[in-house]
Amino acid sequence: MRIFGFRALGYGVLCLIWAAEPCQAQNSAGDAAIQGALHEVSAARIQATIEKLVSFHTRSTLSVADSTSMDSGQGIGAARNWIKSEFERYSQACGGCLEVKTDAFVEVAGERIPKPTEIVNVYAVLRGTDPLEAKRIVLVTGHYDSRDGDTFDATGFAPGANDDASGTAVSLECARVLSRYKFPATIIFLTVAGEEQGLNGSTHFAKIAKEQGWQIEAVLNNDIVGGDRSEGRKPETVRVFSESLPLAASDEELHRIRGLGGENDSPSRQIAHYVAETAKEYSTGLNPTLIFRLDRYLRGGDHSAFNEQGFAAVRFTEYRENYDHQHQNVRTENGAEYGDLPKFVDFDYVAKVAQLNAATLGSLASAPAPPGKVRLMAKELQNDSTLTWEAVPRAAGYEVVWRDTSGSGWDHSESVGNVTRATLKLSKDNVIFAVRAVDAAGHKSLPVVPQPEQ
Repeated sequence: MRIFGFRALGYGVLCLIWAAEPCQAQNSAGDAAIQGALHEVSAARIQATIEKLVSFHTRSTLSVADSTSMDSGQGIGAARNWIKSEFERYSQACGGCLEVKTDAFVEVAGERIPKPTEIVNVYAVLRGTDPLEAKRIVLVTGHYDSRDGDTFDATGFAPGANDDASGTAVSLECARVLSRYKFPATIIFLTVAGEEQGLNGSTHFAKIAKEQGWQIEAVLNNDIVGGDRSEGRKPETVRVFSESLPLAASDEELHRIRGLGGENDSPSRQIAHYVAETAKEYSTGLNPTLIFRLDRYLRGGDHSAFNEQGFAAVRFTEYRENYDHQHQNVRTENGAEYGDLPKFVDFDYVAKVAQLNAATLGSLASAPAPPGKVRLMAKELQNDSTLTWEAVPRAAGYEVVWRDTSGSGWDHSESVGNVTRATLKLSKDNVIFAVRAVDAAGHKSLPVVPQPEQ
């Protein structure tokens, strides 16, 4: 078990430690333990995971899950048992560091579910090592169910290699490599079912998390991250979708957001920016393209189920989808191949997506909590801007970040020390501010946009 946080350790030393595999070119910045985890991500293991999931013939939520089918390795029941066994294998390798669990429930009959159906989410928890920080949670997820051209077909071949064995493989691979390290905050590696039937698994999990008061700070949903090998693809790019006006916002909150021009500053959008910053700090060969929209046009995914419960969440998806390879029966017509098969998946691309997810998870779980009750003083008319906030554990200092109101990312920052109040020679009328906490090793929290204090 390696310990997180040795940012000063050179990457060349890590190359000697993991000499069994060639070292990729990496940015010299960043946490050395996170760099080490990224180096351990394996495209070959991801390929084996995707091919294993495809081997279950169908992972339709409606497919059989009895003992006979599970013993024969067919259907969604066999798939979830295998996923659980993988999490357990990773836990055994790290001395029992993962808590492997299932979240089972019966979904009533509905539009895409003809009869009451058991749905089972499978997940593993890497508990944070800091007693005060362990309640903070960052989460990665993908859906392991699949479908062919007919949502109700419970027996036909539905390989689901890209949609979404690729996302499931990302969650599993993150669990495999990050479980070898320790982090102050908790990481959950989740795989859900029922996505194709209407986000059933993620909706149930998010509601449970809300009811039980889980402190989930970030959800990374990976859905269709296989980098389909077709014309027009951009193998160096992954899209990151994020909501603007929070789905769970009250009318009062929406009124305040509109009045302050905060449509681009939702907690989910802060995660998207954090992903982009992480990609610059840790070279994975993948550049996130931030899409300022909840999801693809008039389409949805599991991250929105978390958004609806008030959790910040984003979606990773390949840059250009091939619809001949999604929700299609496997066949060849007029020379065109249809179906979601492994041969269309770029496993090296999925590995890069896994590295970016792992780097983001590790960075967030290493960082202090975001500062509390961030306020921008607005009682008096002044050209200077004063911000206040509440201190958080492990913070060695704080940064004020800002941008032009017409911008999107945090273009400017100023370290203000280990204080809870700062005044900048900038007019609040002309910029958008935020504050983030920084620990002694340089790990940065998610930024928090202030509320006005009058």
